[in-house]
Amino acid sequence: MTRPSPSFLALAAAAAVLASGAARADGDPAAGEKLFRQCRSCHAVEPDKNRVGPSLHGVVGRPAGSAAGFPGYSEGLKGAGFVWDDTRLDAYLTNPKAVIPDSRMSFAGVPGAEERANLIAYLKTVR
Repeated sequence: MTRPSPSFLALAAAAAVLASGAARADGDPAAGEKLFRQCRSCHAVEPDKNRVGPSLHGVVGRPAGSAAGFPGYSEGLKGAGFVWDDTRLDAYLTNPKAVIPDSRMSFAGVPGAEERANLIAYLKTVR
């Protein structure tokens, strides 16, 4: 019986990691909606309905610090100079203060990659 070469095993392991990452990147919007319940005390997903935090309706694709009618943005968020996309949302949901140090959001972050992917998938549906 021939043993697989180390390079074949490394390639197979890399393919498995990439495949699992691709599955997580898509996320499950229904699971994300359930997770979002904990965010509702500060954020709404209805258009122009701000709470302590801004409405997250249409957040994916929107410039940071620009929700209509929300006056409470920190200077860091107002001047962030980026558009919310999967990568930025994932980083922010992981550790908000690492992305925007003066963020006023008092939230430590979501440690699980799958949970973050699910939340992002849900936020993509609220347009």
